[in-house]
Amino acid sequence: MSAIGEEAHDGAAAAEPRGSALEVLGAAMRLGVTSFGGPVAHLGYFRAEYVARRRWLDDQTYADLVALCQFLPGPASSQVGIGIGILRAGLPGGLAAWLGFTLPSAIAMTLFAFGVGALGATDAGWLHGLKIVAVAVVAQAVWGMARMLCPDRERGTIAVLAALVTLAWSSALGQVAIIAVAALIGWRLLPAGGALEVPSVRVPIPRRLALVAWVAFFGLLVALPLLRQVTPSHALAVFDSFYRTGSLVFGGGHVVLPLLQAEVVPPGWVTNNQFLAGYGAAQAVPGPLFTFSAYLGAIMQPPPNGWVGAALALVAIYLPSFLLLIGALPFWGALRARPGFQAALRGVNAAVVGLLLAALYQPVWVSAIARPADFGLLLADAGLLMLWKLPPWVVVVFSALGGAALGAIS
Repeated sequence: MSAIGEEAHDGAAAAEPRGSALEVLGAAMRLGVTSFGGPVAHLGYFRAEYVARRRWLDDQTYADLVALCQFLPGPASSQVGIGIGILRAGLPGGLAAWLGFTLPSAIAMTLFAFGVGALGATDAGWLHGLKIVAVAVVAQAVWGMARMLCPDRERGTIAVLAALVTLAWSSALGQVAIIAVAALIGWRLLPAGGALEVPSVRVPIPRRLALVAWVAFFGLLVALPLLRQVTPSHALAVFDSFYRTGSLVFGGGHVVLPLLQAEVVPPGWVTNNQFLAGYGAAQAVPGPLFTFSAYLGAIMQPPPNGWVGAALALVAIYLPSFLLLIGALPFWGALRARPGFQAALRGVNAAVVGLLLAALYQPVWVSAIARPADFGLLLADAGLLMLWKLPPWVVVVFSALGGAALGAIS
């Protein structure tokens, strides 16, 4: 049966959501204040919260959603969270997932722009502890996804090769190429051995709305630069720059930094020193790195107008993600039920495990584990997560305190 069979034909009434936006907001807010470690670690936190703990979706659907978001431009981890919110509680759920996960760090970055929330040096001991716990979270994610997505020699080989190529070609273009090649290999070499039942996904978005979202995405991408040329509005120029960045960056996370720097430093909106100071602060807050845009929007304007600038930049850089997900999810649900697409997804999912494996080493391990004491704290974090099954936020606090202690005695 089609995974989206309950939807009315031609994009009429969509499936009813199974949860509430308030429920999604609470879960996402919890992640928004505890998810340190960058986009790869976020995928581990999401899996622990949404798949293992709350069981809002199964491992296969989660992996397929991660694969979809790897194809789309924008912040992949945030898009996964938004997608889970949409599947759980419709469009209000997607908005709630974004608000809960994004607002804590966005507010912290805005306050830092005002000079109120000084977060300390980027080499502080507690911050190093957060980097170490990210290693444990990513390792847990790699192990869990590898057991699910690479159960045989063929897919394990794809994962290993993807990791090797990623380490040798660490760029957004390389990531897209790896995923595309893995999809082709899966399509040609990994057909289903008999009928494979894909878990049904009820996507509460009508297909007509999906088509409207695609038109809006491309329409804004073309219209905003034209309007900017004929309308002398600083707000429009800022919205155009951040919308275009969110539309064209693949890989998310740190990949967006050089693009943002090219948009805000040459026009004189932000000095290079201000840009680098904000980047340093972004390492010390949980949540997505894309909230760096809130800092940039705020620092362009003096208080209280800085809040308006922060909101404008934040909405502009995330709007493409919402439009792309709304446009893709209804068709993704149907496509993933097709045998050829299932085979391609098997290759993509194996490659995603390889990408996670490579990221576990660079930048996660390399930036965190430099001495035996770091490795000891990592073992403690991993034991608390994987053996004692403590909530991730508890392990985050433990690791921050452990990092501060190591910094004090070193």
